Amino acid sequence: MKIFIGYDPSYETDIDAKVCWGSLFKYGHDVKFIDKRMVENIGYNRVDEDGATAFTYTRFLVPLLCGYEGTALYMDSDFVWLVDPLELMGYFDPRCAVHVVKHDKMPVRSKTKMNGRAKNEYYPCKWWSSLMLFNCSHQKCKRLTADYVNLAGPDALHRFAWAGMPDVAELPVEYNYLVGYYGDDIFPKALHYTDGTPFYQEYPEGTPYVGQWREFA
Repeated sequence: MKIFIGYDPSYETDIDAKVCWGSLFKYGHDVKFIDKRMVENIGYNRVDEDGATAFTYTRFLVPLLCGYEGTALYMDSDFVWLVDPLELMGYFDPRCAVHVVKHDKMPVRSKTKMNGRAKNEYYPCKWWSSLMLFNCSHQKCKRLTADYVNLAGPDALHRFAWAGMPDVAELPVEYNYLVGYYGDDIFPKALHYTDGTPFYQEYPEGTPYVGQWREFA
């Protein structure tokens, strides 16, 4: 299983990506950052809309980057892993194109994140594409060409129109635990600081799971 982290070099720091990488490195994985310069070499030339990050769309190029072979895990840079992500292969369904945590509808806590640089608003399937286990050789994944990702609307990509819901398999919520949204009734295996890591915002003293991020900072 190949592992990719979304990366945005335009931000003043890449600390989030380094923290995420550090939480994976201890399990011995070879992790790649999806740098926009990397995907420009395979024909990606989409102009990012206002409020989008550099990896808003580049994440969907993972199957192409893998030559449409094997399995690959994509995650946003604001994750911290508490277990070996290889556990996810226990939920892999070869009949499906992609595997995600299918979060229920929840109101967002703020309208922006990352010090106001990125929009934060609810839409159907929100947070689903923040962690994706791709079956890269699946015929539906082969639709994710550079041309398609350049031109497809955000809804078609992030709501998985390219795959169709029957080919979107479900992963347990423990692997995409939204810090600040989920409670202690869920034992997290991967923490997702979706509204901002402790680098971007002050968390009240005693807030759960702040220490886990700082461990790798």
